[in-house]
Amino acid sequence: MPPAHSPSSPGSPAPQDAPQDAPHGASPAPAGGGNDAIDALDGRLIRLLAEEPRIGVLECSRRLQVARGTVQARLDRLQAKGVISGFGPEVDPAAIGYPVTAFATLEISQGQGADVRAHLARVPEVLELHTITGIGDMLVRIVARSNADLQRVIDRVVGFDGIVRSSTAIVLENPVPYRILPLVDQAAAE
Repeated sequence: MPPAHSPSSPGSPAPQDAPQDAPHGASPAPAGGGNDAIDALDGRLIRLLAEEPRIGVLECSRRLQVARGTVQARLDRLQAKGVISGFGPEVDPAAIGYPVTAFATLEISQGQGADVRAHLARVPEVLELHTITGIGDMLVRIVARSNADLQRVIDRVVGFDGIVRSSTAIVLENPVPYRILPLVDQAAAE
């Protein structure tokens, strides 16, 4: 599904100035041969939406120099394949009062995985949960209002019978924040 603020209506034809063919020899056909392959046009479309998330389908078609229908079909396919999983706003936890980030490694009792996951899903300060290999069973990204508040959050996280042990590391700096575009560029070039 395209951004809800698309400047064109679904039934409107492609603009007169937008070519009906893909730019510079790029194929208007579906992306790559593999289930999770993307091509150069997919990569350019994803980059454009990441850089300007409020842009509409019509403006995407103008900027990418392809038909509006091509952009819509690409978006629909990328969503169906799970490549694009949403168009929601990115929220900075620090900007809403949670400037402290930490990662907690949890060791859990055998057979308690589902219960621990359900418990952690009920803690609003748990932003992510990953099951992992190595030391520990789960890695949890948590946020707090302060270092003192972090203790409250940790107590809530580990205050469950299925969690045997935890180890927490406070984030000091995030010099490479979560990013995906370099990977998209690489995948699109392959």
